[in-house]
Amino acid sequence: MAKKLVGKVTPEEKNEIQTLFERKNGLSELAKILTADNAELYEKLVKDIGETGTKFQAWWDRMSAKYAWESSENGHWEINFDTNEIFLND
Repeated sequence: MAKKLVGKVTPEEKNEIQTLFERKNGLSELAKILTADNAELYEKLVKDIGETGTKFQAWWDRMSAKYAWESSENGHWEINFDTNEIFLND
């Protein structure tokens, strides 16, 4: 898999996606241990996972349109949280 630098985002933009990334991971971990026994909490978790995933994808869509990053049919972008750089993994 080739990794190519295609752009960079601002520290504010990075903070936005990092918060969503951490939330998404936290919700995924919670989903592994939560059972459907508590229907109300389970439904809230499912809704939150969906909303967070939508916001996560919207960020990538918004940034890729703003910065016109190179893309490929089977590739995906990845961010380096230390440098704010965006890479295309092909």
